[in-house]
Amino acid sequence: MIRLGVHVSIAGRIHKAVERAKTLGCNTMQIFSHSPRGWGLKELNDDEVRLFRKIREEADIRPLYVHTSYLINLCTPDKELYRKSKELFISEIERADILGADYLITHIGSIRDSDEREGEKRVVETLISVSEKHKGSTKVLLENTAGERGEIGYTFEQLSEMLKKTEGGIVGGICFDTCHAFSSGYDISTSRGIEEVFNKLNQTIGMKSLKVIHLNDSKRPLGSRIDRHENIGKGFIGIKGFRVFLNHSWVRDIPFILETPKKKEEDDIRNLKVLREVLGV
Repeated sequence: MIRLGVHVSIAGRIHKAVERAKTLGCNTMQIFSHSPRGWGLKELNDDEVRLFRKIREEADIRPLYVHTSYLINLCTPDKELYRKSKELFISEIERADILGADYLITHIGSIRDSDEREGEKRVVETLISVSEKHKGSTKVLLENTAGERGEIGYTFEQLSEMLKKTEGGIVGGICFDTCHAFSSGYDISTSRGIEEVFNKLNQTIGMKSLKVIHLNDSKRPLGSRIDRHENIGKGFIGIKGFRVFLNHSWVRDIPFILETPKKKEEDDIRNLKVLREVLGV
């Protein structure tokens, strides 16, 4: 069964997110566990959590992905920002565990003008440190980036190296974002490009480590290193690219999460319709 979902709002009570996913016909979903743009956290309500978990189980919506705050930067050389980022990251995985999430997806962060290798080392040390104290079952997924403004994780080699050095801990694989990959230079707009990208991914990271795919078209051209999501088929990847990509035998069993621009609820409905037509479901 193809698992197709969207990033769902938790506005109101958190169990409403599951109801929104059900209304859209989703069988997997992604959420934030709190506002992604603030450092402060409101404690999760026990009754709400029980209801959230009950409704999700009854609806058979799985896997559940929680995305970390955009503020987290695990590779920054700024000591204060790093301290706050690590503390919030630990809180994020604890909250994901409470909600019964299968995976916590995180952006690795940006080094700005500092050394990439030092940034990667800082991330690895952080993930190992958190792994030693973490008792829950939620696994962390490292998301590939566009490489904008000093972001780490824009190459398969970088991600592979971090996976190898954190093996056996909380890291369970990667989240592959189509817009980020395209913007960082991986051509998934043509049949030939897609084949080359998948072969490279398999050789470096291994397809077994690919746990979810974020589906986004790109507003900017190949290799732009600019992260700007676009509606499916309306960007530089295009509907032909997505048709080949989504129907490739290597990804048909991997859950897809839609992360396209959303100004109103109809936007998700429209993009899901396009994806279902392409997937033939």
